[in-house]
Amino acid sequence: MSRIPGWLLRHRITIEPYRGSSSTGPVYGPPAVVRAFVDEQTRAVVSPGGEEVTSSSTAYTAPGTSVPPLSRVTLPSGRTTTVIACLPRDGGGLPTPDHVEIQLQ
Repeated sequence: MSRIPGWLLRHRITIEPYRGSSSTGPVYGPPAVVRAFVDEQTRAVVSPGGEEVTSSSTAYTAPGTSVPPLSRVTLPSGRTTTVIACLPRDGGGLPTPDHVEIQLQ
């Protein structure tokens, strides 16, 4: 397995995992700061529910990062956004950098 090189993870993002909803709105877990590479580019992606939605940015992190959909993420710019999907990218033994792709609204 070839992991994404640490020197590529130049940014820090803060992830607050989605825990559910309450009568006052969404409930989030404690924040965690994660090393990432952030690409702020708009593109169409498919949500876990099968809808086509617009992603305004994507964060790439080390393998093993798990972020539930609807989690809150603060980017290096200070902008707060929501997770659309968290996708493990594994080359299956090929010499590609394994990583996790976090698609953000």
